[in-house]
Amino acid sequence: MSVQDHAATELVTTLADGLAGFGDRPCIEFERRWYSGDDVEGYVRRITAELDRAGVRAEESIGIVVRNRVPHAAAILGFITQRRPVTMINSYQSAAGIARDIEQTRPVAVIADRGDWTAPVLAACERVGAAGIAVSLDDPSVETIVRGDRSIGRVADRVTTVPGLHILTSGTTGPPKRVPIPLSALGHTVRTMTGGATVADPDDPPELVYWPFGSIGICQLLAAPFLGKRMVLLEKFTVEEWVRAVKTYRVTRTGVQPTILRMLLEADVPREDLSTLKYLPGGSGPLEPELRAEFERRYGIPLLWAYGATEFAGSVCAWTPQLYERFGATKAGSVGVPLPGVRVRIVDAVTGAQMGVGETGLLEAEVAALGATWVRTTDLASVDADGFVTVHGRADGAINRGGFKILPETVRAAPLAHPAVRDACVVGVPDSRLGQVPFAAVQPRREMPKPTEAELIAHLRDQLPSHHVPVAIAVVDDLPRNAALKARTDAVAALYTGR
Repeated sequence: MSVQDHAATELVTTLADGLAGFGDRPCIEFERRWYSGDDVEGYVRRITAELDRAGVRAEESIGIVVRNRVPHAAAILGFITQRRPVTMINSYQSAAGIARDIEQTRPVAVIADRGDWTAPVLAACERVGAAGIAVSLDDPSVETIVRGDRSIGRVADRVTTVPGLHILTSGTTGPPKRVPIPLSALGHTVRTMTGGATVADPDDPPELVYWPFGSIGICQLLAAPFLGKRMVLLEKFTVEEWVRAVKTYRVTRTGVQPTILRMLLEADVPREDLSTLKYLPGGSGPLEPELRAEFERRYGIPLLWAYGATEFAGSVCAWTPQLYERFGATKAGSVGVPLPGVRVRIVDAVTGAQMGVGETGLLEAEVAALGATWVRTTDLASVDADGFVTVHGRADGAINRGGFKILPETVRAAPLAHPAVRDACVVGVPDSRLGQVPFAAVQPRREMPKPTEAELIAHLRDQLPSHHVPVAIAVVDDLPRNAALKARTDAVAALYTGR
């Protein structure tokens, strides 16, 4: 048995045993109601029965119009333990967009919430011959609503797909893309969320699951049954429900990202409400030193930041509590050190030559679970003498202003230093003379007077070289964000009016 086959078998066995171990005990809390392990496995059995009736073979791809709900969680867990290939379809789009994804991916069957079975989605399944299965928390909980026709088009002749998940990228620059994550790599994905732990006490606080299942949220979903722990499932992150779960179940650690930290600060959550949290691992975006300092000063909770990407099936670098205790004060801008089973190097963007300690270049990583292949990113990074990795921005996001290269992250740091600004996003927009120019959108702090565009531009002129100063700044109540709460650069660029 190969290393990859062994890793896949180990993951499948652990997840199946973890889920089966709940029985009639609480397994998933959703909308403040607990569902037992038997409830979850009941969904798996009913969905599997409908697939069998439709003649769907275990090796054929299934599409899930994915939502953070109990039936969808059950379907994903069941399909992984059955070694089925699964394609995630974004539910945070129009009915026409869902239909278009079905026609492009051409799954043999589609699982979707009853409310997502609109006329365009039904018609798309009919056109590609896919069976359609509706799931719901109400009766009937699982129901076939499109019989499927295996004689249509490519469905009958489909080439079998490697078991695993085709998950969605975050979609900050446009429509999310799909990245295949084989079962052999999902074990690495889970361990990036559990800190390397493989077992937990059943009475431990539950895992909090709130990132979208279609992308990074799959790590949170799998972590709970992998460890044999309960989970509290939120369809979307809200401060109220997240804080309620932390207080109710005395949660000691849970993953966060920068926007969540800002929302907690903005809501002025009392320090005592988060007193059980020992630390917060985080990622899914850069953590500005000012935000880190403000949050840690306000709540006294260490932030253990990590770096990863969908292409790596999780994190490649991270902090541990032990590293934080020793280096947290001196390396606050770092994303930690490479995880076990991961190698990182920095290379020259043109020659590909490996660069030295402290030099900035493109980050490459080799993840053992994905095979002996170095994967190059578009992220600019450096590695110091202690092995700590610092990410400096995206090389492909550079704005070319008349031949001058400008990193959006460099510009973004300036408005974030303004006392009335909570968050900011900088993008390049077209210019007939210079090719591209920087444009910014800022989200003000709610407790401060709203800054004007003129005030912000004056502030930036004091902070930045003249060619870095944005040509315009939009002051918005909230930055446009995707389901993972990341700022959408395409939507920010659409705010520019060409003044």
